[in-house]
Amino acid sequence: MTDPVTEHGAHFAGALPVLAVLGCAIGYLRLARLARRRNPARGWSRWRTAGFVAGLVLLGVALVPPVASLAHADFRGHMLQHLLVGMYAPLALVLGAPVTLMLRTLPAGGGRWLTAVLRSRPVRVVTHPVVALLLSTGGLVVLYFTPLYNAASASAAGRWLLHGHFLLSGCLFAYVIAGPDPAPDRPGVRTRLVYLGCAVAVHAVVAQLMYGGFRVDVHAPIPEVRGGAEIMYYGGDIAELLLAAALVAAWRPAPRTGAGRGTVVRRYERRSW
Repeated sequence: MTDPVTEHGAHFAGALPVLAVLGCAIGYLRLARLARRRNPARGWSRWRTAGFVAGLVLLGVALVPPVASLAHADFRGHMLQHLLVGMYAPLALVLGAPVTLMLRTLPAGGGRWLTAVLRSRPVRVVTHPVVALLLSTGGLVVLYFTPLYNAASASAAGRWLLHGHFLLSGCLFAYVIAGPDPAPDRPGVRTRLVYLGCAVAVHAVVAQLMYGGFRVDVHAPIPEVRGGAEIMYYGGDIAELLLAAALVAAWRPAPRTGAGRGTVVRRYERRSW
């Protein structure tokens, strides 16, 4: 017989992701409304709002049944959940430009504090492309080729820690590569495309090694592991193509007249949002 207290706790724990997603959506929509009221001429982009809400929807879909139930029972479900939480939802959330929205709506003191945080040394270190690449893509090697995945998936706390890592590292990488929000010392487009290419290569290699069963430490049937590898390979490619498209779409060539012969030198210039 099921303990009523335990069952009630399980239902409450299952409702927490939905409540968190709804809370974030309400907070963002209220800030967007405030930004439009403070500056009607400038307003706030509905595309940004739609992107952030879409990211929250993807996150909610990943964390509740049937995807969450499938992830507990099948490695292929875990990989689907991983892609939604760690790649697709972060890209949509980052394109919502939540930091810019806060800078437009916070009081002057809060805006100065947030700007100081963005310019602080710890944030500069964490938002360096190499660090973001290691945390997001490099973590896959540690997760699936060591006992970490089996240890983490054995408990609810471990699974939530995985979700948190996927989400935060995915948001960090998307922010560094294609985020419209201000970032300290952000490199140029070509440099970021190189880092994105490295992420594509690592994803492909990890998926291929996983499909071949090379030193993979995942306690799951071989068909499930191979199916998960295929989901990572093809689903990851699509997510990274979307990230590349977001990066390219955020920039445009601006003409600049060169000296001497009057030739036009094209450079990339940040698009005004």
